[in-house]
Amino acid sequence: MQPEIRARSEIETRAAFDHIRYAQAWEDADILTQGLGDCAGGTLVSICAAGDNALALLLLDPARVVAVDLSPAQIACLRLRIGAFTQLTHPEFLELMGARPSDRRAVLLDRAISGLDAETRAFWSALSDEVAHYGAGGVGKFERYFRFFRTRLLPFVHSRALIDDVFVPRDRAGRQDFHDRRFNSWRWRLLLNLFFSRFVMGRMGRDKAFFDHVEGSPAAHVARRIRHAAVDTDPAQNPYLHWILKGTHGSALPMSWRAEHFDTIRARLDRLDIRPGSLEAFVSTGEKADGFNLSDIFEYMSPPVFAQVYGSILAAASPVARLVYWNMMAPRRVPPEFAERVIRQRAEEDRLKAEDKAFFYSDFVIEEVRG
Repeated sequence: MQPEIRARSEIETRAAFDHIRYAQAWEDADILTQGLGDCAGGTLVSICAAGDNALALLLLDPARVVAVDLSPAQIACLRLRIGAFTQLTHPEFLELMGARPSDRRAVLLDRAISGLDAETRAFWSALSDEVAHYGAGGVGKFERYFRFFRTRLLPFVHSRALIDDVFVPRDRAGRQDFHDRRFNSWRWRLLLNLFFSRFVMGRMGRDKAFFDHVEGSPAAHVARRIRHAAVDTDPAQNPYLHWILKGTHGSALPMSWRAEHFDTIRARLDRLDIRPGSLEAFVSTGEKADGFNLSDIFEYMSPPVFAQVYGSILAAASPVARLVYWNMMAPRRVPPEFAERVIRQRAEEDRLKAEDKAFFYSDFVIEEVRG
């Protein structure tokens, strides 16, 4: 049995892929694109997820971006974005996605899907009411999880005025003082311990199968990472924290949603190569890639399967190709048997980890295939 087929079946048998798990990217494309380096004219492979970061890779001017995903629902998210970039203006795109208030999302959705295939149109038409209420970027399981947190529980812990104060620009000393004196109350700590427990996250947020290889307390991990986002980085520049606490984006937007990138992405949409299925859809063809956006897929795998999959990716990697990926709570780096074939980019990792606005990840990995 080929390694990637084993890896695919391992998670497919334990997690559902028939619904939108992530309706928007929860990984920072700013550090992803920097981590991949100069990819102009090359081939990039990206886990599709919601499609935002596959679109962001177009800004590196590759010849093509191969987007793969096991989930038809996640592929539909990328196809919607293609329709939206094609049919809408940038302000309309932000309204449709939920980054800005809107009372016309159903109409914008109809326009965005008008030129798409029948299956994608039917998928999104069935979600029209949800999109109208929350935006296309707010209809995934992960986003519903945060919406419940924000609307049902957070008001018992912090006032709306205090939440607004989170996003007032401050220097680091001011951010630390605000977090320690005003934000990190005993009620807040209790909420984190309850809502970000393994049980609740498995039921409402991530699929519980994604915690099979995680050690330690998810709540303690979240608490550490929120403090990092609130003190070490500037919350005013963090679109992910803004969405979690307020349900929209402020002045800061994810990379592929920004006005300055809209026309460039739209002009390069024909470089997308969408392949439903696992990484095997690319690896088994014998093609080579110059960079891989691997999201955080490795922490869903047992160590033996991770090693097998990693080896198959190396077989499909060109010399000096980079493998870029995140770890949340399960540590994954190049398996020992392949350590001599890649070079860890330590200085770049450290610099970019300090800038990562998707604060819940504990590690950011850049490994370069030896030339």
